[in-house]
Amino acid sequence: MSKLSFDSVDVLIYDPVPANRTATRAALYALGFRRTEMVSTPDAFVEAVQKRPPDIALCEAQGAADEVCAIIQQMRQGGTGDNPFIAIIVTAWDKNTGLINKVISSGADDLLLRPFSTALLGQRIEAIIERRKGFVITTDYVGPNRRRDESRPSDAETFEPPNSLKMKAKDKLSAEAIARRLDGELKSAREKLTREKLRRDAFQVCVLWRLLQDAMPAEAQTMRDIVKLETLARSIGARCVDAGFAPALDWSQQVAAAAEGLARNMDRNAAMHLLGHAALSLHLVFHPEKTPADQVSEIDATVAIIRARHQAQALAS
Repeated sequence: MSKLSFDSVDVLIYDPVPANRTATRAALYALGFRRTEMVSTPDAFVEAVQKRPPDIALCEAQGAADEVCAIIQQMRQGGTGDNPFIAIIVTAWDKNTGLINKVISSGADDLLLRPFSTALLGQRIEAIIERRKGFVITTDYVGPNRRRDESRPSDAETFEPPNSLKMKAKDKLSAEAIARRLDGELKSAREKLTREKLRRDAFQVCVLWRLLQDAMPAEAQTMRDIVKLETLARSIGARCVDAGFAPALDWSQQVAAAAEGLARNMDRNAAMHLLGHAALSLHLVFHPEKTPADQVSEIDATVAIIRARHQAQALAS
């Protein structure tokens, strides 16, 4: 750890238990961290991130795992603060399978089980500096690429996220140089995040449309799909406003209107017709290289996989 310098690194600690906050801060101090902020509630954590994004955050999950992981996921999606790529370590006392899955799905960099030694904390931080996993962007996930089987097909491109922790601790750049470099890398990475999210969310809208075509209106899964469809459409619309994609904004609004009509049990045929036209048109904005036949073929292939999975789950239960 001697080659790393942490005195200029900004750290944010969230933990509802005062003794644990103090213990974490003491461990960080022993490692050389001098710029540490502590908060005791999830809301205060979000406020601190929005006010001044830290270089690394340590978040305690015990007692509020769902809320903490939802906040991290929102950060990674670009919805909280200016830097979706902050280094994040989640801490917890009970490393059960459910918690592990939640943390992995949130997009956090690491999960550290308490009680931990100062040396172990230092090793985990050093790993984020020296060997941070590349990030991937999918419809439901933005974060470290944790695929164990690299031979399995995937169109999720891995990229190196901005890492201000590394810039300060290892590269030891001046404050001005860090600001310039981080601004440039964040601009590029955020543009990539927006572009990829729009592409993937538009495809997911088409998949949901196809699933709803054969769905029974009264089924619980149908209602969940409708809610997800409207949420996706409004999320796409918000990103389009920020990114200036006017044509896509109009189509996303039509998708949302169709989803609202389905949710209210209005004319289903009219709503599905509007949804199909708007969904394919929205998808085409972000995939101009696709022919209509290519669009339908890729969408149907994904729908077939989803239906096969649902059937397997039904048989297993």
